[in-house]
Amino acid sequence: MRDLGLLAARAVVGGYVAAHGAQKLFGVLGGHGLEGTAKMFDSLGLTPGREMAALAGGAEFGGGILTATGIASPLGPVAVAGAMTVATGVHRKSGPFAMSGGYELPLTNLAVAVALALAGPGRLRMGPKLSFKLTTLTLLGAGALTGVALQKLLNHRPELAPAVDVETAAPATTEA
Repeated sequence: MRDLGLLAARAVVGGYVAAHGAQKLFGVLGGHGLEGTAKMFDSLGLTPGREMAALAGGAEFGGGILTATGIASPLGPVAVAGAMTVATGVHRKSGPFAMSGGYELPLTNLAVAVALALAGPGRLRMGPKLSFKLTTLTLLGAGALTGVALQKLLNHRPELAPAVDVETAAPATTEA
C-alpha cells in the first residue's frame, strides 16, 4: 500500500509540476512561454529573466517528470522543492490562499516534494536511484541555486513608475 501511495503522490504532483514547467518553457497549456515568463521574472528581480525562467521551467518540467517516474530519485523532488520554494516566495505578498493569488499551491507542492525526497520513490518506479554522492551534490547545487534566486527575489525593489499627468497622459512637471 505504501508503494501505491508514493506512486499516486509522485504521479499527481510530478505531473502537474511538469505541466507548469511546460507552460513556462514552451507556452503550452495556456502558458506564456519562455519570453513571457522571462519578462515576468525580470519584473520580480529574478534576473537575468530569460535564464532564470529557463532554470525554473527546467526544474519544474524535468523535476516533475523525474518525480512522476521515480527515475534518479531524489533528483526530481529536490528540483521541484527548489522551484516551489522560490514560487512560495513569489506569492508571499498575496497571503496564504490560492484564491487571492497566494502561496497555498506552491507550498503544498513543496511539502509533498520534500516528503517524496525523504521517503524515496517506493518500489513502483522506473530507473535507478542516485548514489549517496550524487544525492549530496544534488542537494548542495539545488540549495545554492534556490538561495541565489530567493536572495534576488527578496532583495528586489521595484522601480516606481514616473508620475503622469492624468489629463494629458504626459509626464508630470513641477514647473509653474
